[in-house]
Amino acid sequence: MRTDCSIFKFIITTLALLWALMGNLKPVWAQTDTIRLTDKRLLTQVLKPGNRQYLVYFQMLNNKKNLRFWYWIRNTAIESRSGEKVFTINQHWFGSDTLAYRSVYSVNRMADFAPLYHTETINNKTKAYNWGVDKITGADSVKGNTAKNFSLVFKQPNFNWNLDIETFEMLPLAAGKTFVINFYDAGLAPPEYVTYKVTGSEMLSTLNNDKVDCWKLFTESEYQGKHYTETYWISKKGHEFLREEDTFDGGYRYKIKLPLMTPDLMKRFKQ
Repeated sequence: MRTDCSIFKFIITTLALLWALMGNLKPVWAQTDTIRLTDKRLLTQVLKPGNRQYLVYFQMLNNKKNLRFWYWIRNTAIESRSGEKVFTINQHWFGSDTLAYRSVYSVNRMADFAPLYHTETINNKTKAYNWGVDKITGADSVKGNTAKNFSLVFKQPNFNWNLDIETFEMLPLAAGKTFVINFYDAGLAPPEYVTYKVTGSEMLSTLNNDKVDCWKLFTESEYQGKHYTETYWISKKGHEFLREEDTFDGGYRYKIKLPLMTPDLMKRFKQ
């Protein structure tokens, strides 16, 4: 009888200890990954060269009969610079008038997607930056650069927030994962860590009602005192950014990746 009591006490004590330990552990499905340049955790091999075109449109709740449209073109290429492989990404944003047009050009190291150079032209005004791991400065070699005197020292290396779509395509997405990414929008406020959560998966219907299994990546924050959310659909098999849906004070924004049969507008643009 005394032996049975000892065994019983041992079992109870062991279960209590395990219960206490479990209370201090995060469940396996709640993994938080900090994406740092030095860790090289982005799957750079899955970022495919080529042309990507997106339809971007806004729906405002106070004017439901009107939609505002953008047409985005993002072209990714792999090049060699000073003996190093780099991604070059050209963006062209078209709107309803010429004032809406903007062009963006970025260079990133292929090994870890570290930003090296970034320039954007909006309303015929150009801002160009040389981007390093410890600072970003205005590129004084670019004629008419309105940001030539800009300089900001970094505490840590960061990623180019203007290339968030490409960054998301390279994340090691999986069920229950949370990613914290140190993003910076060139020329603006200091870099900040942004949290993105994999909230589940969903089948998207594409051409001919084909089904594509996608991860859903979610973030939310405040901008100028207003709450907003962003949800991204990224295919599990091809790592393709296919859709985005944003909510903000007063409306919605959608981004839809267009099929490959869509005419290449840049060919017309160059003529």
